[in-house]
Amino acid sequence: MSQKDIVKRLHDQVERLIADHERIAKECRELVKQRDKLLGEKHRLEERLREQDTRIKSLELVGVMRGDDGNVERARARVNNLLREVDRCIAAIKNEQENQ
Repeated sequence: MSQKDIVKRLHDQVERLIADHERIAKECRELVKQRDKLLGEKHRLEERLREQDTRIKSLELVGVMRGDDGNVERARARVNNLLREVDRCIAAIKNEQENQ
């Protein structure tokens, strides 16, 4: 095999490698765009899920407070939990004001 043939063969292989690299790089860019789009959708759905969870808890609280399930103890426990949470928030605010 002559040197010309070897050089031509290497040249052809290099051109194939460059074409493969360009094709793969383009595919990679497309996949990154697709991933970013899916991540955005995932975050949007997670936010919607949090909103729905909050709504469900609010509706459950309304039902408990109205006594829909007839469980007065459950309503009292929920009110007590809410009052404790309010007390913790007030204490945190007072603590923050004292530290300033």
